[in-house]
Amino acid sequence: MRLKEMILVSMFTAIVAALGILPPIALPFTPVPITAQTFGVMLAGAVLGARLGGLSLGLFVLLVGVGAPILAGGRGGLPVLFGPSGGYILSWPIAAFVIGLLVDRYKGKLKLWNMILFNVIGGIVIVYLGGITYLSIVMDLSWVEAAVPALAYIPGDAIKAVVAGSIALQLHKTAPVAKFRNENKAA
Repeated sequence: MRLKEMILVSMFTAIVAALGILPPIALPFTPVPITAQTFGVMLAGAVLGARLGGLSLGLFVLLVGVGAPILAGGRGGLPVLFGPSGGYILSWPIAAFVIGLLVDRYKGKLKLWNMILFNVIGGIVIVYLGGITYLSIVMDLSWVEAAVPALAYIPGDAIKAVVAGSIALQLHKTAPVAKFRNENKAA
């Protein structure tokens, strides 16, 4: 891995950690809070692409696992990963990878609607599938019982998908990150 790639991976890991400064919103009917960090997951995949986006969130999960308090509310450690929120968090590297894979595949044909769609597929569908499935196992619930409270997350996550898609699209058009990614594809 080149130094520039390491910097980008670290930078997006830090962005997702910084989004953890915003306090989580606890809901009375589910043990999984609403956080801003899924916005960072979407942004990492959409800007960095599959490999670097997935690595960025993989590093984030590793840091959480070793106890860094970088999740919303200052949480961290293995108990969080083995708790009700664990499936959502563990799905973040996969989500960023999938978003990045879709963005990489449609490079040159990126429009706002498909950037939003890619964020919905990776940042909502993948994250919810992993999170709900894991929650149903940890809490000994049926999948549907675990899924119904997750419906409360959809409006906020849809907004995150639109904002992340808009920002990522502009970065692909204008920012040095997009230029750097294009140089690496040619090399």
